[in-house]
Amino acid sequence: QVQLVESGGGLVQTGGSLRLSCAASGRTFSTYTMGWFRQAPGKEREFVATISRFGDTTYYADSVKGRFTISRDNAKNTMYMQMNSLKPEDTAVYYCAGRFGPVPATWTSRYEYAYWGQGTQVTVSS
Repeated sequence: QVQLVESGGGLVQTGGSLRLSCAASGRTFSTYTMGWFRQAPGKEREFVATISRFGDTTYYADSVKGRFTISRDNAKNTMYMQMNSLKPEDTAVYYCAGRFGPVPATWTSRYEYAYWGQGTQVTVSS
């Protein structure tokens, strides 16, 4: 199993940037596909980005493509997401998620990820 802890959220103005981190426990971080999801008030939790076990494959939601970059450092057991050109509609709680094994065919589905962090709030003011 793996335990996940997010950090890096906060309040930022439109057009600003934030970098989220997800620290994982355990010595087998490189065996987990990792992802970011987000949930705005009154909305379903939605896929943001995913990264393969060794970081060679990434996928993004259309809404963040070109603005967000997911990455990982397996030596540090940490995943990151650089968020640039933030918009008010990016406001949400951001969750780190993990799944043992390769990127699933349905990588946008929250049900493919068994491990979750507690979330970090990102608020973008207009």
